[in-house]
Amino acid sequence: MDALNSVRDFPRRSVWFVKRCQKPDLNEFTKVAARTAVGIVVMGFLAFFVKLIFIPINNIIVGAV
Repeated sequence: MDALNSVRDFPRRSVWFVKRCQKPDLNEFTKVAARTAVGIVVMGFLAFFVKLIFIPINNIIVGAV
């Protein structure tokens, strides 16, 4: 019976949560967007350099023709 009450309360609590949320202002949004973009770029460069280093090592180990 307790699980059924939890299922019934979920939509009500979800609506309450969404009403309590607020949109970020422009300053906060730009900070989050910039930090996310920097993180994606850093991870991309890191993956590129790891791949750049390990391709020759893999060719040496496998003995490419």
